[in-house]
Amino acid sequence: MQLIAVPDLPEIGAGDDLAELVEARIDLDPDDVVCVASTVVSKAEGRDASLSSFPAGPRAREIADRLAEIHGEEKDPRFAQVVLEESVELLMEAPFLLTETRFGHVCVNAGIDRSNTGEADLLLLPRAPSESAGRIRDGLEHRNPVVVTDTCGRPFRHGQRGVALGWAGMPASRDWRGERDREGRELGVTVENVIDELAAAANLVAGEGAGGTPVVVVRGFEFGELEGSDEHFRAVETDFVRQALRGWSYEGEVAR
Repeated sequence: MQLIAVPDLPEIGAGDDLAELVEARIDLDPDDVVCVASTVVSKAEGRDASLSSFPAGPRAREIADRLAEIHGEEKDPRFAQVVLEESVELLMEAPFLLTETRFGHVCVNAGIDRSNTGEADLLLLPRAPSESAGRIRDGLEHRNPVVVTDTCGRPFRHGQRGVALGWAGMPASRDWRGERDREGRELGVTVENVIDELAAAANLVAGEGAGGTPVVVVRGFEFGELEGSDEHFRAVETDFVRQALRGWSYEGEVAR
């Protein structure tokens, strides 16, 4: 399998055709998977925003005041307002905001970006990343599978890794249940989240910060003969960590 960062992409602006820009810079094979950073998808979809467009309500001011007390530094309540408006559930209010986005992704601050935003204050995540992936795929000559990616922290792990926010043209996971291990025992729980693995692999060559390249082509990946599904975000009724968080509150000491 090869990972190829698409070279020389320009700064993306609202209305830009990402599929056209990619195909102008690389000859895609029919089985290539195209991984596109959510940052450029958001820019192409005009998802930049100004803090002045989000006057803070009482709830946002309360959240900002508490975070300021915890961290010992002023917090802009307008940012808290944006997070609230981009979320369907606030799972943690302190010591940071952990939210569920409209499309089911659980992340810090609703995934709102404050770096590489151009002249805007903020860059919001795409409204519906799988629909975004479908539009990009429709613009590619071979209608290659497309994965919209982001970087995200994980419980119990230090640092961030690439994850999939949306996808089109391939299943999200492959199901190993019913297959046999090397000793002949039947696998009972193993479901492999393929799009997250592809997103993480792509992130290795996409890079971060000022030197990042936002589109990576995965060449030579084969899904195989296993059954696939579009299950990606864990359902609430089986997400015991989320259920526990709903009954948890932060009791840490205030910063001095």
